[in-house]
Amino acid sequence: MDTPLGAAHAHVVRPARALGTVVLTHGASGRLTGGDLLAVRDGLVEAGWAVALVQQAWGVAGRRMPPRPVPQDESWLPVVQSLRSGRARLPGPLVLSGKSNGARVSCRTAAELGADGVLCLSFPLHPPGKPDVSRADELRQPLEAGIPLHVVQGERDPFGTPGEVRAELGDPAYVTAVKGEHTIRVTAPLVDAARTFVETLG
Repeated sequence: MDTPLGAAHAHVVRPARALGTVVLTHGASGRLTGGDLLAVRDGLVEAGWAVALVQQAWGVAGRRMPPRPVPQDESWLPVVQSLRSGRARLPGPLVLSGKSNGARVSCRTAAELGADGVLCLSFPLHPPGKPDVSRADELRQPLEAGIPLHVVQGERDPFGTPGEVRAELGDPAYVTAVKGEHTIRVTAPLVDAARTFVETLG
């Protein structure tokens, strides 16, 4: 898929009579190899959802860090729009999802893309040790647009604990705490939380 930053890749798994579509993307590593990311993909497909696992253009190009938010968003938008158009259009409802940096871009673009829900995996609320540098404004954007949001956060995540995330959202129901840090290695609770959230949208 062509974007302003070059080609992006989408790996689509589409069950027969899919219940909807989850567009899932990576964090700041730019890679799709994380066990937590792949476990969520597999769990959602097993639950009957089409999943497009997207490597963003900057990741395909081998860049070690994501671009600034504006160019990143401008290159993310056409990827999702392409998946939702044409003869091979993936069905709604549409859920945007990502790990860490991918959760940020999902939150920022949800309203413009007409998403029906946003699922954040390990949202990076702040850099480690710098709680005053908050990204809570990005996290709240879906809710401010009336879009359902859920965050799955590791109990010891240095980028923001579940308690810190709950404090920014105001309602503890928006957050599921699971064992782990920023990378969630025990994936069964993560997958359960992801499936429970999308089931409310299907």
